[in-house]
Amino acid sequence: MRFAIIGVGGVGGYVGARLADAGHEVLLVARGAHGAAIAGAGLHLHSPLGDTRIHPARVTDDPSGSDPVDCVILAVKAWQVAEAARTAAPLLGPGAMALTLQNGVEAPERAARVLGRERVLGGVAKIISFVGSPGHIEHTGVPPALIIGELGGGTSARVERLQAALGMARGLDVSVASDIERALWEKYIFIASWAGVGAVTRAPLGVVRSVPETRRLIEGAAEELERVARARGVRLEAGAAQAVMAFVDRLPPDGTASLQRDIAAGRPSELDDLTGAAVRLGAEAFVPTPINAFLLGALAPLEQRARGVLTF
Repeated sequence: MRFAIIGVGGVGGYVGARLADAGHEVLLVARGAHGAAIAGAGLHLHSPLGDTRIHPARVTDDPSGSDPVDCVILAVKAWQVAEAARTAAPLLGPGAMALTLQNGVEAPERAARVLGRERVLGGVAKIISFVGSPGHIEHTGVPPALIIGELGGGTSARVERLQAALGMARGLDVSVASDIERALWEKYIFIASWAGVGAVTRAPLGVVRSVPETRRLIEGAAEELERVARARGVRLEAGAAQAVMAFVDRLPPDGTASLQRDIAAGRPSELDDLTGAAVRLGAEAFVPTPINAFLLGALAPLEQRARGVLTF
């Protein structure tokens, strides 16, 4: 298949490198020093599952004149989805798909408002990876997996075709969800609760899960989000928050969330799309979220400084 990856960060870079290595035609949309490094020396992926280098790589900072593709993977940060969808629009020929791979639960609808709901598939990425340096993607820890699905639920021929194409990539497990909304919320409950506590404490996962006080913060944040999801009609399985903690206990102890890394580095983060959304969606559903509200309040000044709103 022909793919375009918009956002060649930890997730997009990993998926793009694996797809190109599997023989798919891949267009990488990347800007700045990262894009220049890929254009000059290729895209390097460093992974316990095997390194790869894509060189020469098809990379551009403006895909408007590029040929149409079968699938555009939107791998930007959650707040950038609408802009990325506008960038993707000229690349989508008849029957083409756009797959969202953001943290949080609001990205598919943001993309759908730009591209049309019939074009968009929801996706969940379970990958711990990041840009180590321009042109280099570092993957650590959890075996990478993608979950994809139709926004309205169920499966389809196009989803199965995309699963087969993605599944050709080494080091990438791909499954189809019959209820992608539930899959998105299951990851959201996990990542928002862990990332918020990790960002506040500036400690890796092994620390925050072992200290009783911070472990309880993760549990409490997850329990709040489970109640929000159920109030909004999401069909979660029983014990969703407990399942989050079981997963937390299986992850590498040195793990950090992208939200945590961005805030620590003074970069704009997905705070509003994770912790902020917990408070916002909770208020809409009349579900109190005091732990998530505390995490949001503690981190908001740092986020506003990163975005140039505050100076201190």
